[in-house]
Amino acid sequence: MRRLWGRLTSVNVQKAVWGLDEAGLAYERIEAGGAHGVVDDPAYRARNPNGLVPTLEEDGFVLWESNAILRYLAATAQALALPDDPQERARIEQWLDWQATSFTPAMRDAFWQLLRSTDPDRALIATSLKKSEAMAAILEGHLADRDYVAGARFSIADIALGCAAHRWLNLPAERVDRPALRRWYARIAARPAAARALGEPIA
Repeated sequence: MRRLWGRLTSVNVQKAVWGLDEAGLAYERIEAGGAHGVVDDPAYRARNPNGLVPTLEEDGFVLWESNAILRYLAATAQALALPDDPQERARIEQWLDWQATSFTPAMRDAFWQLLRSTDPDRALIATSLKKSEAMAAILEGHLADRDYVAGARFSIADIALGCAAHRWLNLPAERVDRPALRRWYARIAARPAAARALGEPIA
């Protein structure tokens, strides 16, 4: 039995859902986090002491952290298998880490202030959007002559960055047009396995 805890409005849950669907794996998703609660329950904290989502449980094996879940799926599901070449693998790892440490953190304040605050802080929004544009410019330049983030084929790096780009491109804010980023996003968002992960409005 495979279970995934987390709500689909979480960008990190979206990554895990997309990865599971891309791998063609059956699973039960249990609503957790935000208005659903659950994450402070002792039983959940026993699985994930951070009280965050997602959490994956597979026949007694428990794993949290969305990019760790993607790496696990790549190690166990042929559809997401990492390349044998160490340099190609390192490129995928590089962009996974960049999503988690640079792109998503840059837009965090803009997202929270624009969509979840009852009294948005315009200064925080402006600073966050400026940082996010710098990250989007890096991704735009990288994608100018590539179909996928880490080479000639789709990988878990596209999943992680695709979910981040989904949030960025749907924020209610003005953005610099990034045609290469939009072209790449449209390509990966059209994959059947992306439908569930990217089907909900950002919130």
